[in-house]
Amino acid sequence: MPAYRAAVDAIEAGDLVVLPTDTVYGIAADAFKADAVQRLLDAKGRGRDMPPPVLISVVESLDALATDVPEAGRKLCEAFWPGPLTVICHAQASLMWDLGETHGTVALRVPDHENTRELLSRTGPLAVSSANKSGQPAALDVYDAEAQLADSVAVYLDGGEVTGGQPSTIVDLTGDVPHVVRLGALSMAQIREIVPEATTDLEPDVPVQDEAAAEEVKPDENVVVEETVQDEDVVVEEPVQDEPTDQPLAASNEEQPAEKPIEDAAAEETTVDGKAPDARPAD
Repeated sequence: MPAYRAAVDAIEAGDLVVLPTDTVYGIAADAFKADAVQRLLDAKGRGRDMPPPVLISVVESLDALATDVPEAGRKLCEAFWPGPLTVICHAQASLMWDLGETHGTVALRVPDHENTRELLSRTGPLAVSSANKSGQPAALDVYDAEAQLADSVAVYLDGGEVTGGQPSTIVDLTGDVPHVVRLGALSMAQIREIVPEATTDLEPDVPVQDEAAAEEVKPDENVVVEETVQDEDVVVEEPVQDEPTDQPLAASNEEQPAEKPIEDAAAEETTVDGKAPDARPAD
């Protein structure tokens, strides 16, 4: 299918691709190409202090990218992958990548979106952030993503409007016990059904509503309390942290014959919801 071929070619060339996931639309780059990751951060208007999460196609890839994953963390991944769970782990020291200022960690997720996982199986791990400019709402359809990111993206995969909307729940697995640092599509109660000892500093079951401020969450990050003097009274303000984020695919290129470049190289065309996806490349 032309959509897959265009997306794979763009990733291999170090360009950016917008794709649908089970939560929101994401902007993706080859996780092992430092210049592509930097291009992703530039497109969003974010710095290296907010490294993007990495999407993988199967849970078995966890140990190839992360180390010292606790048994409790494995239980969470087995229970909620594919799905809206992102786990922060110690990254394998041998990995030749540069995602930004990760402090030796990596945030990993397997999306619950079949066509996107097929793409990941061909491209390998992708650095993926929500498809929006920093500070703006995350895109729920490809048109909103294109309006925000314009020609900074080489290929836009149109999977229709995503139905998830809420960002993934993020769990830090680098400490002694799993620690929830962002509540999203999974509640604290759901996490504790699998790992009762899981902790959090957040108000229970209050999900993040603003995906634009909900993606690159780092462990052990403290909220800075600022004090401003107004009419001789001290007012304490607690600024909200900027947090990180993520049906069928379609990339614009109507002149190419339909193919289905998935793992088995089958000749039949992939459809979603009974319709073959169409393709719309960036201007």
